[in-house]
Amino acid sequence: MKPAPFAYHAPHTLEEAVGLLADFGYEAKVLAGGQSLIPTMNFRLAQPAVLIDLNPIAELAYIRAEADGGLRIGAMTRQAQVERSEQVARSAPLLHEAMPLIAHPQIRNRGTIGGSLAHADPASELPAVLLTLGGRVQAQSRRGARTIAAEDLFLGIFTTSLEPDEILTEVYIPPVPPRSGFAVTEVARRHGDYALVGVAAWVVLAEDGACRQARLSFFGVGDGPVFANRACALLQGQRPDPALIAEAAQVAASTDVDPQSDIHASAAYRRHLVAVLGRRALTTAFARAAGG
Repeated sequence: MKPAPFAYHAPHTLEEAVGLLADFGYEAKVLAGGQSLIPTMNFRLAQPAVLIDLNPIAELAYIRAEADGGLRIGAMTRQAQVERSEQVARSAPLLHEAMPLIAHPQIRNRGTIGGSLAHADPASELPAVLLTLGGRVQAQSRRGARTIAAEDLFLGIFTTSLEPDEILTEVYIPPVPPRSGFAVTEVARRHGDYALVGVAAWVVLAEDGACRQARLSFFGVGDGPVFANRACALLQGQRPDPALIAEAAQVAASTDVDPQSDIHASAAYRRHLVAVLGRRALTTAFARAAGG
């Protein structure tokens, strides 16, 4: 199929882009990598009257290390660039490890980090990674810029707190403290498919070996990334051992997530995967933290 007719604009500056979005409002869609938008337009599931192409805006593609150890990534930075970046590997190893799990190389060559976050697919890796890392994004409109924390960004299936006239312009990831460990893993029907269940884990150990901080997010089990509050609270201040880790993973499966059944997997199977993958991710993350 082919998309419905639409007007096309390719601004060369962010100022032009937000101006166009303000003028056309709900009639417009923003094109980043296009790996999700173009197929939905071809099937006429989306029929924007106006398409605003961000690809000519060079100022939105960058990877910058901050003096405090944090990392800033422009929204139009290709996923493949993030995957190959040595700076990302140093400053945000969890993000670096998650990138090869996203679809296939051909998709990552065009897909952008900002586009994936703004699309907010509940089975996508990047929203869960950003939530786990306590990251935030910057949104720009004609009215000005604002910062949105990850926990406030994702509202539901394909739904974010971005306003209709806002463009996601930047991703910020805070510095990783010493004695940190991380892991990301998922189960999919085939390599490159969306995950049936996935998990991103990040932990910090105190000097005495106790868990100073634990952050655990799941994807594929809700309307968006699901933060495992009860599992993380169970780990807080405790010395991690296999029994505690298994208990935390089981708590996540039984109380933190509420998955639905679909044609790909039952809710019970997804809960089982949450327990198994949560245990694996936490075990790896604590081992990495202990090993420096």
